[in-house]
Amino acid sequence: MHTDQPVARRRGRPPRQRNELTDTRELLLRAGLEVLTEKGFSATGIDEILGRVGVPKGSFYHYFNSKEAFGLALIEGYGRFFARKLDRHLGNRALPPLLRLHAFVDDARDGMARHAFRRGCLIGNLGQEMGALPESFRDRLRDTFEDWQARFSACLVEAREAGEIAADADTDQLAAFFWIGWEGAVLRAKLEKSAKPLELFAGLFFASLPRG
Repeated sequence: MHTDQPVARRRGRPPRQRNELTDTRELLLRAGLEVLTEKGFSATGIDEILGRVGVPKGSFYHYFNSKEAFGLALIEGYGRFFARKLDRHLGNRALPPLLRLHAFVDDARDGMARHAFRRGCLIGNLGQEMGALPESFRDRLRDTFEDWQARFSACLVEAREAGEIAADADTDQLAAFFWIGWEGAVLRAKLEKSAKPLELFAGLFFASLPRG
């Protein structure tokens, strides 16, 4: 027999949305990235990150069994995020190779400016702290830098093949030199709250590329 009586609701907590668990983990990682690109890992407490997203401490330890595990997940996530940014610029076949590198530099500079130069590079920040960090971070950080360098080197190979730089240019060394200098420029830009260190280094890097 059909009735129009409303169905009684179950008492207790509402059912979890399908993506709630994933979303909470991503919220924690996003908050961690925001904090750690501004501050150091050692100086950042879990409570500060939880306070940004309103997540209880028990939930944090549901997703990450330690602050170290959280840091490793942040390195992995940031590495993937930045690799996509690099690919977006360095894989842009609408531009010649060297202009792709310029486009990446301009975008990175503008990104720092949008955040008033408070945020830098998570991987660079952690690298500077390595003496006080878990040893498990070392290989992850090194692998991330090497991945970025490989992508940069591949674009320089295209520049070499296009005759934009010398035929005997060592693209791997040039890419390593870029990232070593660029991370230092990012640190100085945060210190000075200015794009000038980024522009100075990038200008000297491009001017020093060996020409054919």
